[in-house]
Amino acid sequence: MRAWSRLALVTMVIATIAGGGWMVARALEADISHHLIAITTAFAGTDVLVFGAVEEPGTDVAVVVRGPLGDVTVRRRSRVGFVWLFTEQLTFRAVPGYYAVAASRPLEELAAPSVLARYELGAANIRFRPAGVGGGPREEADAFREALIRNKQQERLFSAEVGRVTFLGRMLFRTRLAFPASVPPGSYQVQVLQFRDGAVINAQASPLGISKIGLEADLFDLAHRQPALYGLAAILLAVGAGWGASVMFRRR
Repeated sequence: MRAWSRLALVTMVIATIAGGGWMVARALEADISHHLIAITTAFAGTDVLVFGAVEEPGTDVAVVVRGPLGDVTVRRRSRVGFVWLFTEQLTFRAVPGYYAVAASRPLEELAAPSVLARYELGAANIRFRPAGVGGGPREEADAFREALIRNKQQERLFSAEVGRVTFLGRMLFRTRLAFPASVPPGSYQVQVLQFRDGAVINAQASPLGISKIGLEADLFDLAHRQPALYGLAAILLAVGAGWGASVMFRRR
């Protein structure tokens, strides 16, 4: 990966110089090392390198990536008698399946809170709302929202800390995004923002696709398109495995 990082950065410099020096049409150029991540049965997570160059030295860079959006239901357990049961729940709309952010300096030093919220920089600024607005107190919705973010961070699907964007010299930058094995398939967007004096002066977005292939894709499609058949096959497989194990132990 180090060799690929150096090659990518050198390629960026050559392309920029070939375009007529640093004074090119765009003041920000960025790209990612992979535009497609394939999930197989042996997939254990991977890293994606984000690299680029800025025309104006002394500016800051932030990188934010969001995964496919979907609905997520958060449930709260309460003690009822001698058992714990799910007694409350709240569904949130348009929750990213994956979220990560990296910056060349701490977010609170990068821009004002209103700017950070506009570009969804920081887990607290991710824009997803509970279904059924006005269905409960604001404090309750905030508590469920915090629980959702906390759960996603424990699953490594939301970054718990802001990653580091490193400048190599005055104009070249890079950072790594870590995707865990549990990352959901779908379409992602990697957005690179250039800041000067707390304001965004340039932005560039790159698409990233994550998809299942091979046996993993076949099982995924079967589970979603024919859930009854998938469930029956899982039960038969479990029964067969149990029967086979009992036969082996009897022979011993």
